[in-house]
Amino acid sequence: MNSITKAVYDKLVAKDPNQPEFLQAAMEVLESLSPVMEKNPQYVPVLNAIVEPERLMQFRVPWYDDMGNLQVNRGYRIEMNSAIGPYKGGLRFHPSVNLSILKFLAFEQVFKNSLTTLPMGGGKGGSDFDPKGKSDAEVRRFCQSFMLELNRHIGPNTDVPAGDIGVGGREIGFMFGMYKKIKNEFTGILTGKGMEWGGSLLRPEATGYGCVYFVREMLKTRGEKFEGKTVLVSGSGNVSQYAIEKCIELGAKVVTCSDSGGWIHDAEGITTEKLAYIMELKNVKRARISEYATKYTSATYTPVDKALDHNPLWAVKADVALPCATQNEINGKDADNLLAGGVYAVGEGANMPTTPDGVEKFVKEGILYGPGKAANAGGVAVSGLEMAQNSARYNWTREEVDAKLDTIMTTIHKNCADTAAEYGAQGNYVAGANIAGFIKVAEAMLAQGLV
Repeated sequence: MNSITKAVYDKLVAKDPNQPEFLQAAMEVLESLSPVMEKNPQYVPVLNAIVEPERLMQFRVPWYDDMGNLQVNRGYRIEMNSAIGPYKGGLRFHPSVNLSILKFLAFEQVFKNSLTTLPMGGGKGGSDFDPKGKSDAEVRRFCQSFMLELNRHIGPNTDVPAGDIGVGGREIGFMFGMYKKIKNEFTGILTGKGMEWGGSLLRPEATGYGCVYFVREMLKTRGEKFEGKTVLVSGSGNVSQYAIEKCIELGAKVVTCSDSGGWIHDAEGITTEKLAYIMELKNVKRARISEYATKYTSATYTPVDKALDHNPLWAVKADVALPCATQNEINGKDADNLLAGGVYAVGEGANMPTTPDGVEKFVKEGILYGPGKAANAGGVAVSGLEMAQNSARYNWTREEVDAKLDTIMTTIHKNCADTAAEYGAQGNYVAGANIAGFIKVAEAMLAQGLV
């Protein structure tokens, strides 16, 4: 950091010392922006504004469990920046949710949405409610109570939430129904909706597909392609499933996936048939990935060992790694293991899955490293396309949406690569993504008077 960006960061530390995830995200962006401030001093006033949310809501969410007992959770919505469009970003339902995590996600979302080329601002929200182990009736009651408050703050031209961890089609449906009942209107207030009621084809696949498209473009810069590559994937949710699907389609062999209980290694590779089993296991049965190893003898299952200072999944030999689980899942030791195992391309399907020391090692080594705000922008890109279809009261075909997604991810890659080169950081996609995302938002903020 230079003196300008460090001053901004020091103020954040003084104001929010107990928000480590947000401070980590802010530091990564501010470090990249140091050369931008030197070259474009007109952007200096923007820095102090862009790190602060335009609006932040916290509220209680009371609901009754199946035993008739009152439960109370915390709900949040952070409207970070609306300079280039209505706030856009997911809702996360998970016990780990707090202000620090949501501010980090909202801050990242601003730059990610800017990179998509679509007119969307950045926001994020959610609750410390855990859908795991809850009945459908309990999830419905919670979602309806959550929307009773959230409806005051959102709208198709104000703030359009989507899903995230713990918020899938079931939760989106319950919340959309409640919003419609409260407001007496059918609008595209949420994205990730079912096809029968305003959704877009390819929305569930978008983040995973988009991540693979971005890595494909990175590989092209070295004259390579996915075919024949061995790939490590973490997670087994929506992003992971469709990243695996697209890898298989492009001729790669995916050998791992995981959940919070542990991970599987299938040396023979996850086939289309095996992937269908994973989808049924996680999406329908809501069971654990350990059952995969029981069904397929080619696979081994390793439970999580909290005593370890690394994740053994990242020590498996491979060419490409796609972390698609959660934030900070790859630390410095994991990064060392990946590099030692032959991995030379990393595409982040999750948000900020690599710790700062891990990122530093990837960048220093000069591997192809696609940060989350660029590599996983496919999800919000197709959410933006869903908003466009809702406004037009018209649906595009699967092929049309996929072609638009492919074009967006290819454009994001080119923008990141070109911007990095312009600021003397050739091949550094972290710098390219942060700078390109920032400049578009900064120009809009300056034009609107930094309000």
